[in-house]
Formats: sequence, structure tokens, C-alpha cells
Amino acid sequence: MKLGFLYAGQGSQHPGMGADLYEAYPAFRAVIDSAQVDFDLKEVSFTDSQGVINQTRYTQPCMVAFAAGLTAVLREQGVTPAVAAGLSLGEYSALHAAGVFDAAQAVKLVAFRGKAMEEAAAGRESAMIAVLGLDRAPLQEACEEAGSLGCVVIANYNCPGQLVIGGEKAAVEKAAALAKEKGAKRCLPLKVSGPFHTPLMAPAGAALEEYFRSVTFAQPQIPVIFNCLGDVKGDGVTIPELLVRQVQSSVFMEDSIRKMAAMGLDALVEIGPGKALSGFVKKTVPDMPVHAVETVADVEALVRMVKEEQV
Repeated sequence: MKLGFLYAGQGSQHPGMGADLYEAYPAFRAVIDSAQVDFDLKEVSFTDSQGVINQTRYTQPCMVAFAAGLTAVLREQGVTPAVAAGLSLGEYSALHAAGVFDAAQAVKLVAFRGKAMEEAAAGRESAMIAVLGLDRAPLQEACEEAGSLGCVVIANYNCPGQLVIGGEKAAVEKAAALAKEKGAKRCLPLKVSGPFHTPLMAPAGAALEEYFRSVTFAQPQIPVIFNCLGDVKGDGVTIPELLVRQVQSSVFMEDSIRKMAAMGLDALVEIGPGKALSGFVKKTVPDMPVHAVETVADVEALVRMVKEEQV
């Protein structure tokens, strides 16, 4: 089977994620145990007794370690991607799946990224709001009209009928009110700790640009669809440049899903936790099969399906 792997982003994390995989698979254990971070990654992921898993500096390494561990488990079972993409943070997991960096390096990179994003957001009155049931053009107009109150942009193009705006709080709230006037069905404030994928993240972009100077990026072994392009990268741009741009510009997830669907794939596999991306796929390309994988039972079901298809 020709599979595309889609890696979940920040927001789908929860205590207990990966605990059953850690018990069942040595390959998963090896990734979790090798993570070099300044906190107990296993405790935060499996128990979170201190209630910190939703703080971005903890979320990011926990999510990428989970994704890298699950990728290792699937690889061991003969299930590998022909193409990969990820939502925001998930892009680092996709690059790991493509061989751009190993699991330990991926976790280390996003641990730095999480701290840089947290610092960029500190002290800002910011907000992010999901806007449901409105097209891109009228929402863009609402953002432009509210721009006199501060920075507000469309941060995420998730799927048809689901967009996310972010920026300075007053401007975002005004844009949401205008969006409702223009026909949006609902506007839902998101529980996030900063204005991610907006120009307000420029300090995080600058920090990443400096950090990447000391990082070796291998050539991807499979195509990767990049958030800020909704496409594979061209010859004139580097992966570090795209990751610097990604943290402070819009995520074109709908476009990325459409691109993957046009690449002749048999199915998409969401590497969890959660099923948010599976929902985006069903709304964007409803005829494309999608399988969410988070637990031991999910792994077993996917492996069984792939083997049956190969017979």
C-alpha cells in the first residue's frame, strides 16, 4: 500500500498518551528513553501529575517523542510512508519520518522550539479563535478590517469550513465579531498559550534561525509536504528556511491534504494522539481512506489491514 503519514500537532496531547505502546513495544520504549530533555518526559506523557502537559515547552517534545516512537513501531512492522506531512509541530515528526533527522534530534529541536515560542508569547495579550462555516476570502476581509486594532491573521487553513485566526487579543476578537456578521456559524476561542503561526512569533523564528546553524539536516528520503507551502519544497529553498517561516506564518493544512491526495496514495494514516487530522481529511477529500493510530490496538489493526492488502 502507498501510504501518506499525517502527524498530529499541538492540542491533541493528553495524559496517558503512549503508555500502552511503551509497555508493548521495545522500539517505542527506546525512543522515549533516549529523549534528552530537562524534565521527566515519561512522567509528563503518561501521568502528568504536575498538570504541565498543555504548556508548549512540555507539549512539543512529548508529542514528537510519541510520534517518533510510533513511527519506529510501524517501521518495524513493515509499515512506512511514501510521503509525510504534519500539522505545525507535527512537521518535525514528518521530517523525522523522512530521515531528515533522528528521533533524539527531533525531540531536542522541538524542545528548543517550544521554549522559543513560549518566550515569544510571554507578556502578550493574544488570542486564537477557530472560525467555522466561513470561506477564506470573507475571513481575510474581516482580518483586514480589524487590523487597525493590532495584528490579526488567518493562522490555520485546516479544512473547508474550519479556519483559525490569531494575533493580538483585541484585533482577533474584533475580526471574529466581523466574521459572524459575514456569515460564520461559530467562533470558538482556543486554549493556547500564544499567537502561533502569526507575525508575533517572529522572535521565535529568529531564535530558530540561529539555532539551526548548528544543526545538520539530511536529505529527505521521501517527499515532505510543508505547512507554509501546502506543497513539497522547491529547489531554491532549504528546510531550515521553511521551518523558520513556518513558526510565524500560516499553516496550509487543507492544501497539504489535497496535495497528498493528488499523489496517488491508497490511504492516509494519522499518527496521533487524537483524530483531529482524520476529521480534516474527511472534510477535505472525503473519498480518501484515513486511519488514526494512537494505541496498540490501532497499530495491530493497521498492520493487519496493510498485510491483507498485500496478499
